[in-house]
Amino acid sequence: MRITSAGITNVGMKRQNNEDNYLINDELGVYVVCDGMGGHAGGEYASQIAVTTVEEVLANIRDETLDVDETTDEQITQEKIKYAVRLAGKRIYERAQADPEFRGMGTTAVILLFRKGMAYLAHVGDSRGYLIRAGEITQRTEDHSWVNEQIKAGLITAETAKHHRFRNIITRSLGFQEEVEIDTQVLRAEPGDLYMMCSDGLSNLVEDKEIVEMLEEKSFQEVARDLIDLANSRGGDDNITLVIARVDGV
Repeated sequence: MRITSAGITNVGMKRQNNEDNYLINDELGVYVVCDGMGGHAGGEYASQIAVTTVEEVLANIRDETLDVDETTDEQITQEKIKYAVRLAGKRIYERAQADPEFRGMGTTAVILLFRKGMAYLAHVGDSRGYLIRAGEITQRTEDHSWVNEQIKAGLITAETAKHHRFRNIITRSLGFQEEVEIDTQVLRAEPGDLYMMCSDGLSNLVEDKEIVEMLEEKSFQEVARDLIDLANSRGGDDNITLVIARVDGV
C-alpha cells in the first residue's frame, strides 16, 4: 500500500506543557495519536510510552508472512494491535506504581495500521479516528467519555456535551488500571481515503463539516496546520494534535 501522511502537534493557548504525542511511520503503515494526562511530566511521559510501545510491537508484524486466509489474518492482526495497546497500558501502569511522581498518569490512544489492503483502527479514550471518503466524513471511533455515555442515555444532547463542565472526563484510558478494554475495527482501504486521528483539543473546537470543507480547498498537509490555527483561534484550551494519512494506492 502507498500512504502519504502529515502530522502536527501544538501546545494550544492555555497549557504550559504539551502532553500529546503522535507517531507517523509510513514504512510500517502505523499512525498513532495519544493524549496524556497526569500533570507535570506524567501525561507527556505516558503518551510517549504508548507511542513507543505500539511502534515497537507492530513493527514485528511486517516481518511475518502468514499463510492463512484473509479472515484469520485480520483476526490475528487485530489481536496483535490489542496486545500492543495492552502492553503500553501495562508499562504506564507499572511505571506509575513504581514512582510517586508519576502516580495517576495515563493516556488516550488511537492507532491506525494499514496492512494487506485493510485499515485497522484501535482506540481507548476520547481521541478520535475519522474516515473521509468521497467528500463524506465519518467518525469511526466512539468516545470513551462521561458525556458520550450521557448522550447515549438520552440525558444530554451532543451540542450540550461540547460545553459541559465534565466533557474532559474519560471512562477508559491506558495506565490508570493494569487492564483496559480496547475497541478495534477493520475497514477495506480504498484509493483516495483520508484517515484523520486527533486529540480532543481539536475535536472539541472544530466541526466535522469544517474539516471536509477545508480539505476540498487545500492539500491535507496545509489543512493540518490550518486546523491547529482554527482551534487556537477558538480558545485553544487544550493541547492539539492530528495525523492525516491518505491511501494513494492499494
